[in-house]
Amino acid sequence: MSDASFILDDSAPRVPTAAPGDYLALLKPRVMSLVVFTALAGLLLAPTPPHPVLAFASLLAIAVGAGASGALNMWFDADIDALMTRTRLRPIPAGRLAREEALAFGLVLAVMAVFTLGLVANWLAAALLAFTIFFYVVVYTMWLKRSTPMNIVIGGAAGALPPVVGFAAATGSVDLSSIVLFSIIFIWTPPHFWALALVKRDEYGRAGVPMLPNVAGEDRTRLEILAYSLALAPIGVAPYLLGFASPIYGVASILLGAALILGAVQVFRLRSGEAARRAAMRLFFFSIVYLFLLFMALVIERLVHLSPWFA
Repeated sequence: MSDASFILDDSAPRVPTAAPGDYLALLKPRVMSLVVFTALAGLLLAPTPPHPVLAFASLLAIAVGAGASGALNMWFDADIDALMTRTRLRPIPAGRLAREEALAFGLVLAVMAVFTLGLVANWLAAALLAFTIFFYVVVYTMWLKRSTPMNIVIGGAAGALPPVVGFAAATGSVDLSSIVLFSIIFIWTPPHFWALALVKRDEYGRAGVPMLPNVAGEDRTRLEILAYSLALAPIGVAPYLLGFASPIYGVASILLGAALILGAVQVFRLRSGEAARRAAMRLFFFSIVYLFLLFMALVIERLVHLSPWFA
């Protein structure tokens, strides 16, 4: 019996050791914070944003839905998590929580989040949130992640939907601006995760996850990272070109896009040794900065524009 199977064997009697922090960890708080931030950007793009209290309640429901997705992901992926350095200390593989506890926790939160959003906002937003949770847990986690190197490409739709959910919560509809924000995150996801996959290739291989470097090779992955980065840069400028962001955003998005492409070129050029590893990790971390600054600029611009709304 492998160490992982022993750790995850819930058939033996077990004394619960979970602390409140373990349940918080199930929610993937860092991912949750990004979801809330991008959903806020979508909400603020609404022509007439909702009352601040309703906006806060909507964002809270979206946050809980994101947390539910994280808990259900950890429930299903506990066997993989036990085999990877960066995830083996999560509550389930570390033995502090049983898988069925995470499953129950995630399901309860998911139902609460969807119905709360439906009641405080509208049922289109609730349906989109429910679809987001379903897509991430069932389509991505249970199917795509273990079956195809395109897992990140297709599965990225789940992470790209929060701005659409936020806009729908504020308006009861979906429009071009929310689709543009969806597109930015959707195209951003593959180069972001593939940069990490280049560094963690051996770990993904041991866990049996068919990430692109393991299936198509590192050279193909580097080419794909560059191609997606070249596609992402102009899409990042689209909010300005379409008139729902200022020229300041336009200049910032051009500079950030150029820096992203430069990082992708370095990953494409440096193919071996420590220099290649550093280039991949630099791109991975800069891609987070890139997305954060783009959405931060949108949020600040909208808050300034809507300042009487917050008075």
